[in-house]
Amino acid sequence: MRLPQRRDRTLEELEGDRWPAPPADTTRLIATAHALRQRPVRELTAEDLRLLIGQDVGLPHLLPLAVDVLRDDPLAEGDMYEGALLCAVLTRDPAVWADLPELRAELRSIVAHLGYLSADVQQKVRDFLAA
Repeated sequence: MRLPQRRDRTLEELEGDRWPAPPADTTRLIATAHALRQRPVRELTAEDLRLLIGQDVGLPHLLPLAVDVLRDDPLAEGDMYEGALLCAVLTRDPAVWADLPELRAELRSIVAHLGYLSADVQQKVRDFLAA
């Protein structure tokens, strides 16, 4: 089921779940994920989406946003490498896509039309298509 997008809301608001503040000695990754959950989703960058999706945070809300980005720029990279957002999206547990069949079909269409890809990204595309 594709959730309606309320892009003016934060993940905390969309999920109705406010995480407690991370401990003072937490990792940068955890601190960043906590902070991003408090930002309206319309303000999330490709890198923010990559980070949160890669940690399986807010997937029902963020995967549609990520596919919107990928529709315009399939190899959106954020701070990592070309195709980093795509790889984060493609490597989510296949069970996630059971509730998002239309989004999965759209993603399949996006990756089917890609040209040259690095070997790593090609393998992730093959694995996604095979699942």
